[in-house]
Amino acid sequence: MDGTLDIAVPAFLNVSASASGRRWVGPSADEDRLAEAMVQATRLPRVLCGLLVRRGVEAGAAAAFLKPLVKDLLPDPLTLRDMDRAAARFLQAVRRGERIAVFADYDVDGGASAALVLSWLRAMGREATLYVPDRIDEGYGPNDVAMAGLAAQHDLIVCVDCGTLSHGPIAAARGADVIVLDHHLGAETLPDAVAVVNPNRQDEDGALGHLCAATVVFLMLVEVNRRLRADGERGSDLMAMLDLVALATVADVAPLIGVNRALVRSGLSVMAQRQRPGLRALADIAGVDTMPTAYHLGYLLGPRVNAGGRIGMANLGARLLSTDDPHEAAALAERLDKLNAERREIEAQVKEAALVQAEARGTSGPLVWAAGEGWHPGVVGIVAARLKEATNRPAVVIGLEDGIGKGSARSVAGVDLGAAIQRLAAEGLLLKGGGHRMAAGLTVEEGKIEAAMARLGELLARQGAGRGGPADLTLDGLLMPGAATVELVEQVEAAGPFGASAPSPRFALADCRVLQTREVGTGHLKVTVGDGLGARLDGIAFGAVGTALGTALAGHGGRRFHVAGRLEVNVWQGRKSAQLKLEDAAPAGG
Repeated sequence: MDGTLDIAVPAFLNVSASASGRRWVGPSADEDRLAEAMVQATRLPRVLCGLLVRRGVEAGAAAAFLKPLVKDLLPDPLTLRDMDRAAARFLQAVRRGERIAVFADYDVDGGASAALVLSWLRAMGREATLYVPDRIDEGYGPNDVAMAGLAAQHDLIVCVDCGTLSHGPIAAARGADVIVLDHHLGAETLPDAVAVVNPNRQDEDGALGHLCAATVVFLMLVEVNRRLRADGERGSDLMAMLDLVALATVADVAPLIGVNRALVRSGLSVMAQRQRPGLRALADIAGVDTMPTAYHLGYLLGPRVNAGGRIGMANLGARLLSTDDPHEAAALAERLDKLNAERREIEAQVKEAALVQAEARGTSGPLVWAAGEGWHPGVVGIVAARLKEATNRPAVVIGLEDGIGKGSARSVAGVDLGAAIQRLAAEGLLLKGGGHRMAAGLTVEEGKIEAAMARLGELLARQGAGRGGPADLTLDGLLMPGAATVELVEQVEAAGPFGASAPSPRFALADCRVLQTREVGTGHLKVTVGDGLGARLDGIAFGAVGTALGTALAGHGGRRFHVAGRLEVNVWQGRKSAQLKLEDAAPAGG
């Protein structure tokens, strides 16, 4: 005994087990006190001050936080190891008219990274070869055959969003120099390249470890432009390319903190100008007809860019993001949209089978996993994310073909999955594996899957995975239905953009009467709640029909409920209204 008392923090609104089985946790007394003090010091709205306090922002820093500037937060590129060599060699290739190839990963981060390089070069009157490996035939990252082929025809190969672990393939690029611009976890040794710029190298301090690959590429181009200016020359307009950096940052689930937040905020403003043909065409086909937000990037645009690499032609995304031709952009966007629809169908089938298998195996341990013959490698990552969300556990989903499994893994906060996967590869349980804290990929022999997953579970348990049940539902405050207005939503948006490590705020509405429920779309529940005093608020609980949440609300029987969710602006026939994206509920009054 150390003499301290272990006093549990009371559940918010006394909800210890909601319809979804979660405990509600609200702002602490200290946070409420600091928020009130910030209101007095800044005259900002109370709801916004509460949100800033929970983000760790002090009153004196509130103004700067609400208007983050890239120029104030962007790190000096030369703080990254090998950046000097990378910028010098790249600029040398440009000035000498050397043949340049860009080898990119097949996801959004890789495509945006490639588009940054290609667009910069085109603005300087240069072209480069784009190479994106096929996910099924070649797998992730550089391979010997592709690199040797590129080296035979080029003087410089720039690997983006890949290459840090590619010792053999980079050695195979005989006759050409190689630059690696990446962010995946590095090993103890680096490949023999001219430069390996990666904030997650083992000899980096980790201060910039939250950057995606596109930001690493952007930083190299910043340094190249700086050197051109020093010589009296002019580089390409990099601020006009922040739409690509924003898309990559959000789609790669990089935390929206520090410079990432500033890059995304500025990138959204650039995107709103609709100057990039590929993103303009993609936004049109995805139905994005309002000011773009991080939600649009993560859930509407990103999946479509990814669709080519998942189940179609691997280079479609990078081609879309880098093209200057509106007609080509429209054709590519239409093709990616169709591929995304196909991806959703395949994903649904794999998800259903994986959930059944994972539940039969058990979901109470430190790891949930599933493996199946013929599961498409292009959707296993998405399904792993769904398993993680459903169980609050790190998840691995593996597709098998000819005795080899190719899988993807997704982690939960506080558990470094990439390091654990990398250790499995070092121990020989995987043919290869790597990634970063929240996501990783792996290749494994079918006969070693059980042993590999058991060992992975052991490693993750040491980090604390699997100790809890459903995650607590964190709430940012309490609102009355009448206070949920468009103006309030716009005030809250000032603290955005929201995404990984900076979730959009979630509010509770207490003691509400359920006025109406009806099913809309496929399995969604439209709910209208009121406070009994005339104020009412519409909400929608996505996928709630048939769940405990949907059943409780639809069968309310006149009971009153506390409800919780995120506020958003709904636009219908040109009119704006506040709407609750309803995530949970609990009977009021016990």
